[in-house]
Amino acid sequence: MDEKEYVLEKPIPPAPPPNAPKAVKDAYEKHVKDDNQVSCVMLATMITELQKLHEDMKAHEMIVALRQLYQGQSRHERFLVSKALFSCKLPSGNWVGPHVLKMIGYITNLEKLGFSLQKELATDLILQSLPELYKGFVMNYMMHDLDKPFRELLKMLQTAEENLT
Repeated sequence: MDEKEYVLEKPIPPAPPPNAPKAVKDAYEKHVKDDNQVSCVMLATMITELQKLHEDMKAHEMIVALRQLYQGQSRHERFLVSKALFSCKLPSGNWVGPHVLKMIGYITNLEKLGFSLQKELATDLILQSLPELYKGFVMNYMMHDLDKPFRELLKMLQTAEENLT
């Protein structure tokens, strides 16, 4: 199927005139045949409601319609996830572990939606979400220019939490 991917990006060209060279006619016929096969596979993998909407479309038309349909949804989902991430604050007295895991989940979801945060920014968001009680930890982390994976940062915060309580 990989060699037929081109039908998703290029619509079927107009039919060549009867006096066109054989190579042009063959290329057109190949495109029509490949488009038909790809369209059938696409329709076979869709739920019934989507099949009904797309059954009279060629492969290129289907992919354009599907992109328009779902691109708006992912934009809205990205907005909701980023809003949740940027508004995260750990209330005093709550455990740091579940809080940081929730934030890591939001960061991962944004990556899956095609919106990757730079690691430094993501780390800054986690550190900024902590209450004043963690001020010393944050200052130490920043002064030593630590660049730890999120799981290590989580372990460090849990250790700091034990020392703070």
